[in-house]
Amino acid sequence: MKIAAVCAVLACLLPAMSHAAPIDLGALTCDKYENEIMNAPAASQLEDAVDVVMWLFGFAVAKSGAHVMYGDALQQFGNSLDIECKVHPNNSLLDTLATVKLANTNPMDLDTLGCATFEARHVEMAQSDPQSANTIMMWLLGYSVGKVGGRIFDSSSLTAFAAGLANRCTQHPDSTLYDAVTSVKLPKRKK
Repeated sequence: MKIAAVCAVLACLLPAMSHAAPIDLGALTCDKYENEIMNAPAASQLEDAVDVVMWLFGFAVAKSGAHVMYGDALQQFGNSLDIECKVHPNNSLLDTLATVKLANTNPMDLDTLGCATFEARHVEMAQSDPQSANTIMMWLLGYSVGKVGGRIFDSSSLTAFAAGLANRCTQHPDSTLYDAVTSVKLPKRKK
């Protein structure tokens, strides 16, 4: 039932979501990130800037080894990344992410949040506020990529990741969100 609800909401969002080609964070300079992704003219912007920063935030938290989502720290993270990129425009975004200090603001421990509880809240949010639900899922996708040692931003994998997470939470409702996120197999990139 829950999987069907999530898939139905995601199917409604698909036509509105456009995606750029996958981006290797090690090959993307800060300058290109700032000018071609974050500050691209509206007509050529293929990614939602908040979703990109949210994905990068999740990725950075995973790389730090933490198991928490900092609910009130997105703006601080985005501003810190922006400053670091302006100071070091020729650095790779991957290297720069490692230098951004993460604020420990209002942490939510992924090891204590039940998967079934998260999934029920997420389904409700997807129905009442699809953009926010999408943004949270982008954080979880970035976190998952960071946990497995990846470095490719590929927003086109969001739908498959979200469906995999919903399936995992339905099959293992007593598991934690951390266990579920780290158990979901990331979609293989098309070559």
